[in-house]
Amino acid sequence: MSETRSIIDATDALSSVPAAGSRRCAPQTGRIRWYFGPMDCGKSTLALQIDHNQARQGRHGLVLVRHDRSGRPQISSRIGISRQATEVADDADLRLLVRSRWAAGLRVDYLVVDEAQFLSAEQVEQLAELADDSQVDVYCFGIATDFRSRMFPGARRLFELADELHPVQVEVLCWCGLPGRFNARVSGGRVLREGDTVMVADTDHADEVRYQVLCRRHFRIGELAEDPVSPQQLSLT
Repeated sequence: MSETRSIIDATDALSSVPAAGSRRCAPQTGRIRWYFGPMDCGKSTLALQIDHNQARQGRHGLVLVRHDRSGRPQISSRIGISRQATEVADDADLRLLVRSRWAAGLRVDYLVVDEAQFLSAEQVEQLAELADDSQVDVYCFGIATDFRSRMFPGARRLFELADELHPVQVEVLCWCGLPGRFNARVSGGRVLREGDTVMVADTDHADEVRYQVLCRRHFRIGELAEDPVSPQQLSLT
């Protein structure tokens, strides 16, 4: 009886760590990483940096974008760097896009997807299938909520499915100096509350529809500064 007790440990049933043999049997999968934050926090710059770093290690990637602010098939950062990308159409099947490159003899080890909030929920699920079944690493970048402070369908599905959630740490300030979180759509000196969810616009033209990052209070009450850019603020355009 004492010999049996030395072999069987009842506390094993409480362990959350699988045995080494079980870990070796686990399937290899890619990972989905979701980097999110308000406008101007450096998401596109980070996307280009990650693509650069991955390529330097000999990995082969595919760079995708949905509705870049430039209106062209590219990832463009407001600090002036850009790179050509493949535009994702409304009805694009991302699995077929990757498989067509494999069929042409090209490797795809990872995907970089900018403006990922504009993907459909189904397209995010396609990314999950590529990660799980084909070991493709996926790096998605975008904003979480629209100009009404409601979550984009693509962003919501990324929060639900991604392996890693990374709020981009570069702080963006409201005109009052508090941290900005909300992407307000502005026209004629007022914050708009209605309109199409998807409308690509820049932040630099005060007489047209533009976007401005606001803190919660000023987003809620719709109060804007007379001049959205302080004369002391460094301009990068």
